[in-house]
Amino acid sequence: MDNSEEIREFLTSRRAKITPEQAGLPSGNRRRVPGLRRSEVASLADMSVEYYAKLERGSLAGVSPAVLESVARALQLDDAERAHLLNLAQAADGSDALTRPRRRTTTRQWTPHRSLQWTLDAVIAGPAFVRNGRMDLLAVNPLARALYQDVYASSQNQANLARFNFLDPASRRFYPDWDTFADVAVAILRTEAGRNPYDKDLHDLVGELSTRSDEFRTRWGAHDVRHHGTGTKRFHHQAVGDLTLAFEGLEMAAEPGLTLTIYTAEPGSSSEEGLRLLASWTATQEAAASASKTPPAD
Repeated sequence: MDNSEEIREFLTSRRAKITPEQAGLPSGNRRRVPGLRRSEVASLADMSVEYYAKLERGSLAGVSPAVLESVARALQLDDAERAHLLNLAQAADGSDALTRPRRRTTTRQWTPHRSLQWTLDAVIAGPAFVRNGRMDLLAVNPLARALYQDVYASSQNQANLARFNFLDPASRRFYPDWDTFADVAVAILRTEAGRNPYDKDLHDLVGELSTRSDEFRTRWGAHDVRHHGTGTKRFHHQAVGDLTLAFEGLEMAAEPGLTLTIYTAEPGSSSEEGLRLLASWTATQEAAASASKTPPAD
């Protein structure tokens, strides 16, 4: 797989983010490039300028882990960026299939096994769902379906959180911190593109969003990646108002490439009460839907 352009843009973007001061180098007053020069990265990584320039042009095939670690250290990459660089190198030399199990290109038509759905349904105090690296919602419990009511409201979203984020105006209300959610969504997709470069559905999604959203296209060009395992998010649900929820994301050992996420609220908080109201609202909606389907008695 020729991913030299992806490698070049990633390394160039990381180099541009490190200032001489951050690298412990004199800044000078005549710098024509943002961030570090190639020669400075090469020096920090203890290699020749010619060799580093070759790497930055996209030639990572056959590069040893020690060299990759030297580059990562020089560019002050975080854990997610280090992993992304390794994934790019593996894809470049075709070693992906030999060094790790191929990640599943799980489609939206994937059906969870019964015990997984039972597990999700057993989580009654907060939303719980399974997604893939393309941000397709694959399996949900009732509270997650209620929380993401706006996502499911339009068939155009195709139960995809990234598509909802950038193409559905309702996302601006649902996500009070819209820019942060947008940054996270793109970083997750960019990370998945490095881990699973053979996913045609992911390429199609990125192409669609790049064509239809300037906001997405700008963020995609930044080449930011991240691990998205824990944190706090704010939502505004049309039925229960504002919610501040903590989340934990768990990689599923039995389903490589899938993540189980559970949202919870701080005990005693207004958001905990909001989740109880959401559960009650959900039960009311389900009861009304069931009643509408019941034929009248003779």
